[in-house]
Amino acid sequence: MLGARFPLESAQDPDVGTNSVHTYQLSPNGFFSLEVQTRSDASKFAELVLERALDREQQRTHRLLLTALDGGIPRRSGTAHVLVTVLDANDNIPAFDQPSYGVSLPEDAPSGTLVIQLNATDLDEGPNGEIEYSFSGHAPPSVRELFRVEPRSGQVLLKGPLDYERASLHELYVQAKDRGPSAVAVHCRVLVHLLDVNDNAPEVTLTSVSTPVQEDAPPGTVIAVISVLDRDSGDNGRVSCELSPSVPFELRSSFRNYYTLVTTEPLDREAVSEYNISITARDMGSPALLTRSTLTVPVSDVNDNAPHFLQPSYSVYVMENNAPGASICSVSALDPDCQQNAYLSYSITDGHIHGMPVGTYVSINSDSGHMYALRSLDYEQIRSFQIQVQAQDAGFPPLSANVTVHIFVLDQNDNAPVIVSPMPRNGSVATELVPRSAGPGYLVGTVSAVDADAGLNSRLSYQLLQATDFTLFSLAPDTGELRTLRSFLEQDAAQQRLVVQVRDGGQPSLSATVSLLLSVVETMPQTLSDFSNFSLPPEASSSSPLTLYLLVSLGSISFTFLLAILILTAIRCRGMRYPWQGDGCCCCPRPRRSPDGLKTSNLAAQPGASTAAHLDVPDGGPPGYCYKLCLGPESAQSDFMFLKPCSLPRNNEKGPGNLPAAGKRSRPGQPLHGPKQIKQPNTDWLPPSMQRPALKSSQSLEDVGEIHRALQKEHERLCTLVTPVSGQYGGAGVGDQNQTVSLG
Repeated sequence: MLGARFPLESAQDPDVGTNSVHTYQLSPNGFFSLEVQTRSDASKFAELVLERALDREQQRTHRLLLTALDGGIPRRSGTAHVLVTVLDANDNIPAFDQPSYGVSLPEDAPSGTLVIQLNATDLDEGPNGEIEYSFSGHAPPSVRELFRVEPRSGQVLLKGPLDYERASLHELYVQAKDRGPSAVAVHCRVLVHLLDVNDNAPEVTLTSVSTPVQEDAPPGTVIAVISVLDRDSGDNGRVSCELSPSVPFELRSSFRNYYTLVTTEPLDREAVSEYNISITARDMGSPALLTRSTLTVPVSDVNDNAPHFLQPSYSVYVMENNAPGASICSVSALDPDCQQNAYLSYSITDGHIHGMPVGTYVSINSDSGHMYALRSLDYEQIRSFQIQVQAQDAGFPPLSANVTVHIFVLDQNDNAPVIVSPMPRNGSVATELVPRSAGPGYLVGTVSAVDADAGLNSRLSYQLLQATDFTLFSLAPDTGELRTLRSFLEQDAAQQRLVVQVRDGGQPSLSATVSLLLSVVETMPQTLSDFSNFSLPPEASSSSPLTLYLLVSLGSISFTFLLAILILTAIRCRGMRYPWQGDGCCCCPRPRRSPDGLKTSNLAAQPGASTAAHLDVPDGGPPGYCYKLCLGPESAQSDFMFLKPCSLPRNNEKGPGNLPAAGKRSRPGQPLHGPKQIKQPNTDWLPPSMQRPALKSSQSLEDVGEIHRALQKEHERLCTLVTPVSGQYGGAGVGDQNQTVSLG
């Protein structure tokens, strides 16, 4: 301030008194004056007095010359330069170059972009001249979020993303003030103009959607109304729309930026259940921006498809002896429709299996298609059957489809082998005679068995379990032939006991045994063996539990039929040998008996070794024949059935009227004329059924009808060989003992 005093350094003079420092002088200037002061010790000093205000901004320093003078004579002086530095005072405020600034900035400018460089000046120095920049206190928060000001440099930088569509102009107020005491801030305005760029893709909005659409909707049905919008300006905001290719839809422009989506052809839900339609909206900017929006259009179903099964037919294999209620298979059908139209229910159509309703055999779950057996199946009774399964949907009207299910019953080894030859006669032991003279390989007999099962379960093998002497006999494992291994020795027992086991090939295997008692004899009488005298055709098999009974019945029929043939042959031989014998003559006329039945019969008498048994059969027809039959002692223990023989015309007579044995009777007393010469037949005329059978183990009784037909054909062939003519037939090996049977 004015009047301020600044003491100056005193001058030094070694003289004393008046010769010492006497006064000071200051060079002329416009700001300072000099005052000389005297101390108490009479010494002098100078003070610099401020006479006018200083301005540092105009002159920062003042250079003065201070002169000290003594009082001697001559007067001496000394000088000193005084440098006055004017210190700054915060007497100036900052100032911007201009009060308002304008700048243009693209809206896609990245963060950190320099918006503008502000510059304010302050004439002061030091802290008084150091300027700080900042937003004014009334700057809105949106501005502070988008921009920032560097406090030291005055740079305005971009802080956040700009959006032309939200605000195209931003107004910034920036202040500047120094750092001195009592600093005063100054302000300026910055206007930031945003430049639009194509930074907004079009927007697609579904204003109205009508879904789902029925698959039988006609072309032109409106599915949706679509609006598009681009917030850019100019060409950047002009939009065009298009659909994805290969869809049965199209866009029709109703007015600007609005479109309708319509169908162009009939729909098929089974081919495409729903459509994902891609709508592409593209603007005209450079580069162009686009937006893809996906519209899902479901197609509702109508019942236009019938169900179909996954297989054209089903083959099911079920093991026999299954538990009732066990699941045997599952059928499955598909319906291309959906919801209620695709809900399927399964049922078994009406039908019969072996005369029984199909519903008594199997049932089906109407929902899942699982089939269950209602009864235990038996392979020997029924091997296969088929049923019709229907699948029906729940649509309106309902549609259905059928499929055939073939059910095959698999065999289980549930039947043990049955030995049919030899048949035990008294108890469980079958007897057979073997000549002592038999050599090695002699066929004693054949053990025959059948198994009602099939496949491996019916493949039989024979084994000799027990034997009196294992070195004497061998049993063929496949055929069951029992043969001698060596000749009989004197020490060999007269009776050989064998136990034969027949085992099938099932798992687990089942077996049957038979005991044989072989009697070694010196001579072989012509007795009937316990081994069966019948054979089965190789192709015969069994499919019924009545197999054993049928087998035994057929065997008995064949056996008695052969006996009848032998009896007829023997009687004819006797009649030819004694053509004019009285009582025993078959050609002698007898009085006609009354039809009261059998008058006399001694059949009840048990014949001994040489007893003749007579049987009188009344017939009211022509004179009877006398037949003679020679049998062994063992044959008396058998029961016989006499069959009516089949006769052929004799003496070139034709027609059924000439056949007395065929059911048409001759007149009483009419004689029967035989041929003049009877030839002896060959010994090989016997049919194969009279030979020793060799039934293979793998044979079963599948077709008993074929056996019956085979026996019938054999019977007819024998009828052609044995005709009721007078003559004598010789039988090989017939013993002396005989029985006589008279047929009236």
